[in-house]
Amino acid sequence: MRSCYLIPVGILLISIVNAQDKAEPPRWRQRGDATSELLENQEFPCYSLSRDNYSCSACIQFHDTCAWCAQPMFDNKKPYPRCDNRAKLLEHGCPDSYIEDPQTKLEVDKDEKLSDQGEDLTEEEAVQIKPQEIFIEIRPKSRVRFNVTYRQAVDYPVDLYYLMDLSYSMKDDKQKLSELGDLLAERMRTVTKNFRLGFGSFIDKKLMPFIDPRIEKQRSPCPEPCAEPYGFKHQMTLTTNTQKFKAEVDKAEISGNLDAPEGGFDAVVQALACNQTIGWRERARKMLVFSTDAGFHFAGDGKLAGVIEPNDGSCHLNTEGYYTETLNQDYPSIALLHQMIKDRKANIIFAVTKSNKELYTQLSEALPDVSSSVGILANDSRNIVELIEKEYMKIAEKIIMVDNANASDGLKLTYRSMCLDGTTLRDTNVCDGIRVGDEVSFEVTLEATHCVDKRDFVLRIGPSGLDETLIVNVKVLCDCECAQEERIVKNAIECHGGDMVCGVCRCKDGNVGKYCECNRPGMSTAALNEKCKRTNESAICEGRGVCNCGRCECFQRSNPEEQISGEFCECDNFNCPRHDRKICADHGECNCGKCICAPGWTGILKSLYLKEIVRFVGRACECPISTDSCLSANGKICNGKGECICGRCRCFDGPDGNRYSGAKCEICPTCPTKCIEYKPCVMCQQWGTGPYNETKCDECPFKVIPVDELPVLNETTACQFVDPADDCTFYYLYYYDEATDNATVWVRRHKDCPPPVPILAIVLGVIAGIVILGILLLLLWKLLTVIHDRAEYAKFNNERLMAKWDTNENPIYKQATTTFRNPIFAGDKKKGL
Repeated sequence: MRSCYLIPVGILLISIVNAQDKAEPPRWRQRGDATSELLENQEFPCYSLSRDNYSCSACIQFHDTCAWCAQPMFDNKKPYPRCDNRAKLLEHGCPDSYIEDPQTKLEVDKDEKLSDQGEDLTEEEAVQIKPQEIFIEIRPKSRVRFNVTYRQAVDYPVDLYYLMDLSYSMKDDKQKLSELGDLLAERMRTVTKNFRLGFGSFIDKKLMPFIDPRIEKQRSPCPEPCAEPYGFKHQMTLTTNTQKFKAEVDKAEISGNLDAPEGGFDAVVQALACNQTIGWRERARKMLVFSTDAGFHFAGDGKLAGVIEPNDGSCHLNTEGYYTETLNQDYPSIALLHQMIKDRKANIIFAVTKSNKELYTQLSEALPDVSSSVGILANDSRNIVELIEKEYMKIAEKIIMVDNANASDGLKLTYRSMCLDGTTLRDTNVCDGIRVGDEVSFEVTLEATHCVDKRDFVLRIGPSGLDETLIVNVKVLCDCECAQEERIVKNAIECHGGDMVCGVCRCKDGNVGKYCECNRPGMSTAALNEKCKRTNESAICEGRGVCNCGRCECFQRSNPEEQISGEFCECDNFNCPRHDRKICADHGECNCGKCICAPGWTGILKSLYLKEIVRFVGRACECPISTDSCLSANGKICNGKGECICGRCRCFDGPDGNRYSGAKCEICPTCPTKCIEYKPCVMCQQWGTGPYNETKCDECPFKVIPVDELPVLNETTACQFVDPADDCTFYYLYYYDEATDNATVWVRRHKDCPPPVPILAIVLGVIAGIVILGILLLLLWKLLTVIHDRAEYAKFNNERLMAKWDTNENPIYKQATTTFRNPIFAGDKKKGL
């Protein structure tokens, strides 16, 4: 039977999640090494708390790993921050009794035994939530997790209120609903034995332009006599008497209106707001069936008829069941409709015609965290029973966990569940396909995002459309115990007459400052601290000193040679550019981040522009002013091919694309040698060949010395090239004096020429080779032809010897005449047939 699995009943089981959850390690962790590790990595640096709001409550609200040291004068010995993690505070000498570090915790306040499925109990006696109430203390920026398990039960009570559009177009639907009333009740009792049924109807506001303005049409707007229009009428309170339902539906009068949309939202709000009149039970699944063949009016449409007062969402039914404010209040908004359905924990089924399905589907999607569905209604509502059963099953088998948490209160609830697959934990608060006896576990995470004025909250968590909820009492730990009135030290001596709160002075009588030591009437500590900032964005005293009455007192370094100075402690003598790990290369003094160089050294920033690449040198006094280290052998700086920067040569690129290198720019791998440079002059002077003409040849810087054999001399260079005019190789020797820029060149008179090539012999040899190759190819062809002919002849003789016919007969010969006889022919031969 279907009744064994259709109705869900919330049985919620809750358990605290183990802190060592392996599914997803949270960023918030329990106190211990994990927290210390996070802070050492500066993921949550508690000490970066703004000095403008430096207090115990601000510290514990900064992050859930931050703790506060309330010991008086704790930060007077050394500039240790009061706001830090517990391990650091203990390390810095803060006693454990003075540390304010409230812990997040969860306690179960009410934990009654769950009712057994077989117990005969009323709805009020049944226990379906375990535990029934819990208490959570939670710090800001922290989270706590617990599990909620949902389980379905049998015969959970159902209250179904049928809300019907009784405009004239729904006349046949009313008749069909009357006929099917008993069947509807019978079918729903197969789902649950505890079922009640109610009925109400709606038309629209009796105002222009929603109805016809003619008097006779206002009294009877239908083509045939019918009732006057009305907004909403409650016809029958929820009851188990299905015969009464049939009678009430028959008794309900049809009416009509002028425009297409109807005033159904007015009816929904009244049906939900008038709890006692409708007869809703507190512990029951509240089902609202909304049946219509038209669209709907919503907030703002009432202005067309001059109705501007917003709908208040309250009950306004008279003794006859009519909605009394239909002419005074505007239609409800979708937001109000959503809030009413959610607050009343109702489930709504939109039974509409096919032409309106898309519209109501969009409306259903605009109602988040609400159990709703849309079904297509036949023209005469003949399928209403099947539709309600089908759509009810969709709602009943879909679990949506909802709550009343509000982000503006600084509380946030998130859900994860495996639903029924039991394999993957997903971020969802919805599970489908839930049957009777199935258990679905939801992992709920409560997060306190920030603090508000309110500290205590009551949250309710449960399935949408059911009254079963888990009560969660939440206390947000935004304040420190040391800030309580009885623990404040009045007129503390350390505070010069001010009060000491959590180890920090709270000044009065116009005094300001860390210990109220500054008598600055009309000024605040924050204003004095601003005087200790170099810019608005800077830290107080650049974070390297304390502000004492508007003036910076710089910290002392452990190394006495290292000093912090300046009006805002912005200068020091140890943070200057270094060279070879030495401050200012040991060639100057460090003054407020800049090097003051000794004589003979430079600390001026220079730039070199080499092919649009900028190089910077000389910031750490590592550059000598003298250029002696850049002189080359010819007495030129960097051989005339570069610039002396910082005692080193920076070589130029030549105009012809050649690049110089070396310590003195004396190396040029891409530059042409003297052999190539002198080659044209040697060729034109000795043999009259080469690229130079007579005029160009006379401009050569030397005169060659022809010799039979080149001499063997020291510091000379031998050169050889091939003359393209005759393919002969020529040789010469040169000596270059760099000091005088003069060259002496010796050239050998005779060239080395290759022997002449025997062209005739080569041509005759090629011709002879071609002829011989042709003869050989002809002989080969002849040989292959003879072999093939002999093979064919042998094959012919073999076939002739094996022939089986006479030599006088032709084996393929056939006679010219062939006679055929038709076996079924029976004609008269005498008649020639």
